[in-house]
Amino acid sequence: MKKLLLIVLLLTFSINVSGQIKSPQPSPFAKIEQKVGLTDITLEYSRPSMRGRTIFGDLVPYGKTWRLGANANTKITFSTDVTIGDYNVKAGSYAIYAIPSETSWNVMFYSDANNSGLPKNWDDSKVVAMLTAEIYPMPMNVETFTMTFDDLTSSSAVLGMLWEAVYVGVKIEVPTDNMVLTNINDVMNGTPTANDYYAAAVYYLQEGKDIKQAKTWIDKAISMAGDKVQFWQLRQQSLIYAKSGDKKGAIAIAKKSLAAAEVAGNADYVKMNTDSIKEWETK
Repeated sequence: MKKLLLIVLLLTFSINVSGQIKSPQPSPFAKIEQKVGLTDITLEYSRPSMRGRTIFGDLVPYGKTWRLGANANTKITFSTDVTIGDYNVKAGSYAIYAIPSETSWNVMFYSDANNSGLPKNWDDSKVVAMLTAEIYPMPMNVETFTMTFDDLTSSSAVLGMLWEAVYVGVKIEVPTDNMVLTNINDVMNGTPTANDYYAAAVYYLQEGKDIKQAKTWIDKAISMAGDKVQFWQLRQQSLIYAKSGDKKGAIAIAKKSLAAAEVAGNADYVKMNTDSIKEWETK
């Protein structure tokens, strides 16, 4: 009996000791949070490394579904509805899987995002988007599997996937324009502030919308700001005037912005205004 108790105590001690040891994971977890327009996108995945292994066509076989990383499936979460290829994808969380080949990947967004790797029973009805993404050869090996958000605009981003000498990108589009225009319409039908007029005007300028409307709003914003107007606000007003074809007005406003930027010691705006004035005076 004493011998049996001794064995049990030794086993318990060894288990407790091993449970106290912390070591690095071979495929560490990563989480990326990216704002695209007005949409929040969160990406969670694990990052295996090459470690001298051949990846595609060997460790990751061609023609078979891969979980895009290691450990639990890669998960992406959208705060709004998005568009992926020809598919409208609702706000929520999705697993991402891929079937690599030598020239392209079939990338799939799967509505069940809580799998330990691949689903035990694959269900085609849970594939909410599937598209073919071309492979772009890299000039060097990327040691650790990496996912990125590239080519950011106010309305889209490219979900990049890099490993070994391969880059694959999938474009994700977000409904920023509809959301902003709805918001602008609601605010303008209420009691807009100077900041509201300014934000609406700048958005119209940046997105190439009705420049006359942008000019009306920016003038209203500057008028309401009065002597508290800032050099960066005057900068945007000058750009709107120039875009509307009023170069003379744009130059006059840019000179005000330049003077205010010099007082504030902002070299970036001094240079931008100086360059714009020179450009507009020659046209």
